[in-house]
Amino acid sequence: MIVMEINEEILWSVKRDAIRALIEAGKRSDNREWNQFRAIELAPDFVRKAEGSCFIKLGNTQVLVGVKFAVGVPYPDTPESGTLMTSAELVPIASPIFRAGPPDEDSIELARVVDRGIRESKMIDFDALCITPKEEVWSVMVDLHVLDHDGNLLDAASIAAVRALLDARFPKYEDKKVIYTEKTKKKLPLKDVPVSSTFAKVGSALLLDPLLEEEKAMDARVTIATTHEGNICAIQKGGSGSFTLEECEKLASEAIKAGKEIRKQHLK
Repeated sequence: MIVMEINEEILWSVKRDAIRALIEAGKRSDNREWNQFRAIELAPDFVRKAEGSCFIKLGNTQVLVGVKFAVGVPYPDTPESGTLMTSAELVPIASPIFRAGPPDEDSIELARVVDRGIRESKMIDFDALCITPKEEVWSVMVDLHVLDHDGNLLDAASIAAVRALLDARFPKYEDKKVIYTEKTKKKLPLKDVPVSSTFAKVGSALLLDPLLEEEKAMDARVTIATTHEGNICAIQKGGSGSFTLEECEKLASEAIKAGKEIRKQHLK
């Protein structure tokens, strides 16, 4: 596995200069505009045994998201609110650089970015998930499974997670027991539909929805999550490079625009 990772990095180091030259010439290998997402294909309710699920294909990047509900004890500082937990799994079949085992930095960042967009947008009305104050609340668990990595896992996982939450239905709950074999018609109490848009910076070029090859050549990355009202609710910066104030303003405007379009087409 270590030898494979080394070979992979050598390959990318050889290709990086050519990729950067193409981008700095104003071109992308898939002929997209700089502010254009790849084609998005969603398959909601992909896993029937889950309370909610969605398979997404963003270009050649593929992610499966599952949503499960459980009844648990609320946190002491929010005794009348439900909880949210997001986890990510990067399996070796999705990329040569992924390893089986405990979560690494990449999987932790993926889970946190998706979680933050949902949480900070106030998408879920957590107070409405309270069953008995201080004793019982619904817990929402979002599991992200990366199946094929060809760039921009952050947006792919976020869009699929939001779609899965929109469609999720509660299981039956009676006599202090959750009956997972019986789904009700009750859906999550939702107040917003967040959408994240990730941009890579390669030299002076800015690229929405970067391919894996563009991520390998980038200097910096920023993910901007927006609400349905066009407000920014979360930002995640990656890479060692930086963005100017003017670039940040430009990308914020593009993220709001992209969010509106994705909601219109895929997250109704």
